[in-house]
Amino acid sequence: MAIIPTLRDGRITVRPIRLRDARALERELLENRGWLREWEATNPRGPMSFDTRSTIRALQANARSGQGLPFIIEVDGQLAGQLNVSGIAYGSTSSASTGYWIGERFAGAGATPTAVALTTDYCFQQLGLHRMEICIRPENAKSLRVVEKLGYRYEGLRRRYIHINGDWRDHFCFALVAEELREGVLRRWKEGRVPPDAAHIPNADREAAAQPFPAW
Repeated sequence: MAIIPTLRDGRITVRPIRLRDARALERELLENRGWLREWEATNPRGPMSFDTRSTIRALQANARSGQGLPFIIEVDGQLAGQLNVSGIAYGSTSSASTGYWIGERFAGAGATPTAVALTTDYCFQQLGLHRMEICIRPENAKSLRVVEKLGYRYEGLRRRYIHINGDWRDHFCFALVAEELREGVLRRWKEGRVPPDAAHIPNADREAAAQPFPAW
């Protein structure tokens, strides 16, 4: 089981999710339905239940098995969103994926890139992981801006990769490996040393994502 830390930088705190967060988390999710619905994972086999406590328990069970790190993002002590490190694998791959959301009223506070940078640094420097990945829908400009700010490197287009908002959606894939930035993601960003073209998406991939998936 990986230890779930509490990480801080200025106004932003990333801490373990708790069962007692259920009510505040549910309120934030309901208040942000219009803001979040377009980007939410869905179940291709049918509707997903909206049971926040059960979701938290599932995330905590995943953490106990060593496969995930479920976090709450706070801004000035207020619950602002979630970040989950999932699919943690050790051994020959030593990798994981990151997903996140932030409430609309906290957008622009730097909470999301700070949270992603803090948790990426923790996974590299404390867990000893080698590769961290973030996959983002082509239409999600705000989330794409996060990987641009942090210098996540573009790796390619994944067609119909994750079921989002009722259908299989294309995603752009970005990643970092530990030896790319031994000083840390947060420090490199804060010091203004992020490569300006790391997250550049080739026009061919943008055009492919804009086209319907071919039927065979």
